Amino acid sequence: MEADLRLVMPTDHDQVLLLRLAGPLQSWGDQSTFNRRETRPEPTKSGVLGLLAAAEGRRREAPLDDLHGLTMGVRVDQPGTLLRDYHTVSDYRGVPLRQAGVNARGEQKPTSPKKYTHITQRFYLQDAVFVVAVAGPDALIDSLAAALRRPAFPLALGRRSCVPTQPILLGLRTGSVLEVLQQETWQAGPAARAAFQRRAGEPARIDLAVTIDAQDGDDVINDVPESFDPRSRRFSSRRVRHLWVSAPTGFSDPDPTTDQGHDPFALLGW
Repeated sequence: MEADLRLVMPTDHDQVLLLRLAGPLQSWGDQSTFNRRETRPEPTKSGVLGLLAAAEGRRREAPLDDLHGLTMGVRVDQPGTLLRDYHTVSDYRGVPLRQAGVNARGEQKPTSPKKYTHITQRFYLQDAVFVVAVAGPDALIDSLAAALRRPAFPLALGRRSCVPTQPILLGLRTGSVLEVLQQETWQAGPAARAAFQRRAGEPARIDLAVTIDAQDGDDVINDVPESFDPRSRRFSSRRVRHLWVSAPTGFSDPDPTTDQGHDPFALLGW
């Protein structure tokens, strides 16, 4: 589906905060529970708002009301690959593991039948790069940009173990979220750019997948955080639209003869 610039039009006071989320590992879970923790193929709104809240130094119990009105769009500049991390968990003393539930005295109950090893799986995106645009009132966006330059808490890409590379903050822009994502230069790493050049030459533009907040969107994601409080974590849903945008590749001397129009399968190497 081609991008429609009428979506998410700017208001008189909106600025757009532009982020580059990249790192060796990222993990953006939404419905993950218990021993299997999956990742979505792109950053969630809860993960991005959590990163911004951490930059500002908000505690988990702090209100998030002012962040709920932010509009977000995510562009996939380098999709990365899925990595499964396999874990086994045992007690070093060789005794049976305990349940998560507790008895009346607050002590963890023993597993029944006795269980000596837990198997857990964690899923990550490796070598992925995303451009995230966040729009909102000028004062709030300015405050978030300042916080990202000097974050109060360490920042993470979905999980604490997923450390971002620099730069995270690409800057402030004006226009709609979709316009900004359409205008920003492709942010893929050197290896991905070289592979693309070997396959497609040096076109001036590249088609990239985008997911954007849209009240009339045809998909629903339950990843809007109402509270990060560990004792009462709550989420609500948002409507989104999935699109393709044509973005500048950033090649120094692009070849106009290699631009062949919209090709959604190009990044898959087909």
